Amino acid sequence: MGCKWANSYFHPSDTSCCHMQTHYTFCRICESLCGLKVTTENGKVTQIAPDEDHVATSGFSCVKGLRQHEMYQSPDRLKHPLKRMPDGSYEKISWEQALREIGAKVKQLRQDDGPDSIGMYVGTAAGFGVLHPAFAQGFMTGIGSKSMYASATQDCSNKFAVSRHLYGFPFTLPFPDISKTNCLIIVGANPVISKWSFLQVPNPSEKLKEMEARGAKLYFIDPRKTESASIAGTHFFIRPGTDVFFYLSFLNELIQQNGVKHDVVEKYMSGLEDIKALAADWPAEKTENVTGVSAAALQQIVFDYIHADGAALYCSTGVNMGGNGTLAFWIQEVINAISGNLDREGGLLVGKGIIDFIRFGVKNGILMRNDVSRVGGFTSVNDAFPGGILADEILTPGPKQVKALFVTGGNPLITMANSQRLREAFRKLELLVCLDIYLNETCSEAHYVLPCTDPLQKPDLPFIFPLMLGLQHKPYLQATKAITPVEGEQRDEATIYLDLARASGVSLFGSATGQWFFESIKRYHSLRKKGNYPSLPQESILNGILRLSRQVSFKKLLKSPHGQLRGSHIPGSFLGNRVMTPTKKMELAPSVLMDFAQKLEADFQKEYQLKDKFKLITRRAVTTHNSWTHNTDRMLAHGRDTNYAYMNSADMEELGIMENDLIDITSATGTIRIRVKILDTLIRKSIAVPHGWGHQHAKGLSVANKTAGVNVNILAADGPERIDRVSGMAHLTGFIVDVQPAAGELQHTWSGL
Repeated sequence: MGCKWANSYFHPSDTSCCHMQTHYTFCRICESLCGLKVTTENGKVTQIAPDEDHVATSGFSCVKGLRQHEMYQSPDRLKHPLKRMPDGSYEKISWEQALREIGAKVKQLRQDDGPDSIGMYVGTAAGFGVLHPAFAQGFMTGIGSKSMYASATQDCSNKFAVSRHLYGFPFTLPFPDISKTNCLIIVGANPVISKWSFLQVPNPSEKLKEMEARGAKLYFIDPRKTESASIAGTHFFIRPGTDVFFYLSFLNELIQQNGVKHDVVEKYMSGLEDIKALAADWPAEKTENVTGVSAAALQQIVFDYIHADGAALYCSTGVNMGGNGTLAFWIQEVINAISGNLDREGGLLVGKGIIDFIRFGVKNGILMRNDVSRVGGFTSVNDAFPGGILADEILTPGPKQVKALFVTGGNPLITMANSQRLREAFRKLELLVCLDIYLNETCSEAHYVLPCTDPLQKPDLPFIFPLMLGLQHKPYLQATKAITPVEGEQRDEATIYLDLARASGVSLFGSATGQWFFESIKRYHSLRKKGNYPSLPQESILNGILRLSRQVSFKKLLKSPHGQLRGSHIPGSFLGNRVMTPTKKMELAPSVLMDFAQKLEADFQKEYQLKDKFKLITRRAVTTHNSWTHNTDRMLAHGRDTNYAYMNSADMEELGIMENDLIDITSATGTIRIRVKILDTLIRKSIAVPHGWGHQHAKGLSVANKTAGVNVNILAADGPERIDRVSGMAHLTGFIVDVQPAAGELQHTWSGL
């Protein structure tokens, strides 16, 4: 009988299924979670298409999601544990040897130097699944270590830090009610390329067009007229890194134009008088020469914001990473609140997931620790310390010095500030263990590399933001089974951390009962599968999460392959009900932020003095995602094999530079050499360089390490004196650089000169 197409939800080891199958799942490379229709033949993905019947994404997906199988099916995929040899090469070893040797070293360090000598870096890729980050944290809790570092301090921890001070919980994250808002002001964000940070909004181009078509006013404040600003609305240029002064003048104008809803403030908020005193020093006429946004333009934007029936200010990484991201986001949240737009239809909403995670988190102290770092005295955010001090924590002798590091779901030697110094620090570690699907730049420095499954090889639910916080434009639930089989000795991260805990002589989550339980169900699952894959029964664990949350079972949810809608967001359900500060009111002027704001006048004067200097910003491309997507053959075609610096043609002419010339970009930490392209949609005295490149060090990326791209994060500074004091954020965009024609021929573009 010939093989037929079939909709199926099979276990990858089930060989009784027909050779060609169609599966419905969802993407897990960003928060958009686009519904996908995946065709497999003999266990290999042959095509990925958008799921046209998906309840939320309705046939939308970006090119990255539709081509992700090219990454997963690369001949470079890790299939066996690797150990670094004395000559720097890697040899395959058994899981038993890897676990035994790693566990022995963890035991020794824990005994001799204490649990905090063992650290972990959690990258972005870990966050788009449910079990991976939970079990990684469970392993560290079992060790007793608080030396956690996260990629959030590269792009978003300012929002978590501010939210905890204002609302009482770091994951309280208001989002624009984009279906009904009548005035949306987007600062430092480009949804068409980067989607809506934290909020799941499919097809952002379509949403922006819909908003404009129904008469909503859209404003984009950005150093570049982005793809989003080219689709709809009005764009205003702003000098990189000056967003906080734009917000302060916006706040000043809001007050001057009588835009404060005093009845709402009196009932639900405290600290308005302190906010008024802060805003009084920042009229629009003062800031226009620094920001580049004229007083008249800002006054008109504020007028439209006040008089709209539902309005919202929204920002993303361009603000977050810009040097004053914490203070900028704070003022944005204050404006949205005191104008009466927080917790109202058409303004900003605060979602609720399958449980009230905000209330649950505060009650159980989840993500609420107040630990202080050994270097710099930084208070942890979301129970993690700044990545920008990780090199110092490794290189600085003394009690709690980090001597071992687990890297999970990340590639810090590409993504973190001053990565050259971080590489030197990693080489001082007594133990570096990476969990990954490739032998990438960071893995190429590791003592052990453990091969992980990819998203299509594991069952899952939507990750924590939509699952527990309801950060979805249209709330829904979806379950997916594994679609492709495990190859070689790949293992899922939850199982790896369970096994590492046992090998290290500790209990997962610090619970002997929990360790016994998970090991027992793992043994039972392995026996049922005849030992083919000694893994945790992930579907059963995910089912337990659903059932404990009083949701339908995992099995039943699978019967809705295109997702199952949940109830809509409820305006008016947050203020007076789910604000978790001690007073149960939103704290507009927390002392830690008011004290931090004392530096603003000095920062403003410095910006004014340096307004004619070049500033570097990052840029994203629709075809790539961070550092993940460069190891496919198509990256070597049609000029995709490198990144470029982008400049306004007037700046290039002034410097005597032609398109495709080599230029040197120099910061306080190093120099990169790169070719330049014209981009006249970029504000003058700015230079944009896409991040995520510079793979020449990667031993196991046979395509990506042939590309010529430059790691722009070499130019960003790390260390306790160079990162945000409240959030721990690194300053990865909007910082001063010197730009000159290259002095000589092209050198190794991955290194400082």
